[in-house]
Amino acid sequence: MSDIKAKVQGIDPNVRARDVDDMAAETTNIYETLAIITKRAIQLGSELKQELNTKLEEFATTSDTIEEISENKEQIEISKFYERLPNPAIIATEEWINDDLYYRFKERRKNY
Repeated sequence: MSDIKAKVQGIDPNVRARDVDDMAAETTNIYETLAIITKRAIQLGSELKQELNTKLEEFATTSDTIEEISENKEQIEISKFYERLPNPAIIATEEWINDDLYYRFKERRKNY
């Protein structure tokens, strides 16, 4: 997962306009392109969420009272780092544009 975090450090986290025709050139269908990007964004989102939860669990403290709130500076710094990462959809779009995504379609069965 650390390789993804290293790759996204140079990506602009802001959304910007893209040329739809250029994005759909490989698949010849913008809807297939968007489906591929969406599936990759879902993968990235779940991987990042799982990694964040794993890191935050290292600092978790259990307490018996609800009123007790303990702030851990390491937890805050980790959370801020993940908040600054670009949206998974932006990362997936950049991967698509840079030809870093591999995709394939399953053969469609013909029911006769």
